[in-house]
Amino acid sequence: MWYFSPQLTFQTAQENLPLSKARWVNISPIDMPSDFVNTSAVATKSVCNITVFRGDYRSSAGSGVILSEDGYIVTNNHVIEGSNIFGVTLYDKREFKATFVGTDPDTDLALLKIETNNLLPIRFGDSDQLQVGEWVLAVGNPFNLSSTVTAGIVSAKARNIQILRDRKYSIESFIQTDAAVNPGNSGGALVNMKGELVGINTAIISESGGYEGFSFAIPASMVAKVVADIKQFGSVQRAILGIIVGDLNSVLAQNLNLEKVEGVLVQTVTPGTTASQAGLQSGDVITAINGFPTRSTPELQEQVARYRPGDLISIDYIRSGIAYT
Repeated sequence: MWYFSPQLTFQTAQENLPLSKARWVNISPIDMPSDFVNTSAVATKSVCNITVFRGDYRSSAGSGVILSEDGYIVTNNHVIEGSNIFGVTLYDKREFKATFVGTDPDTDLALLKIETNNLLPIRFGDSDQLQVGEWVLAVGNPFNLSSTVTAGIVSAKARNIQILRDRKYSIESFIQTDAAVNPGNSGGALVNMKGELVGINTAIISESGGYEGFSFAIPASMVAKVVADIKQFGSVQRAILGIIVGDLNSVLAQNLNLEKVEGVLVQTVTPGTTASQAGLQSGDVITAINGFPTRSTPELQEQVARYRPGDLISIDYIRSGIAYT
């Protein structure tokens, strides 16, 4: 593709070139899909509408994502909270009554089940490999409009927006996108260009109550762990290090002899906990869990949340300017 380079078309006092002799340059095309047809066709078949019955009225509450051929569906906890009667409508208009399997308010995820077979489950993608600037689609049922698809890019990763601050062990490490998400999209799928699940759409930041440019999704890596725990144990088995942490700033990094303002500062170590037994100390800076960088508190929380009590993990940290593994 050819693009006209306007900075080279103007006449200058020195050259006084006519426009006919202005230079043209060949600029590499932006890696942008021509359309999202194939991705949409794959993803919409695995996203359903969830209707929640509360009291004497019926309200369409949100969306869900089909995880298995035999009817397991993941959604947000806030979509189904406060009710025990749920209806599910598939992309082909078939309707089912769903049963409650389990929930994890600390990540705002819940698991439902419908009795049927031969569903089209979504494929999981690798949310760890998702990059800022990558194209994604949000699939759901905003305002009860079934099978709605919007497109955007990943704006940021590991965002903590404090929507679960009332939970003691809340975990927020959201994927931020600019794909349009509105009421009813909650619990729906965020997918990559292969139609693979990379997140569950959960929240927006809004002053009006509607979409204003930013939406947030729970990473698929966390979804997979929470769902597996609920199916196996009925609740989430959550590992806890036993530390109080905080993010770094440039002053702290300089005082701690750090080359970069990256990592999570250990502020307090609780005696008798795993972190204490492993030898972590106040003032240490954790830089990675099992080789995955932890540049901020949300990234640390996300990594630890993938493990269960009793699992072994490796921790990279810096103490007095010296790196340890």
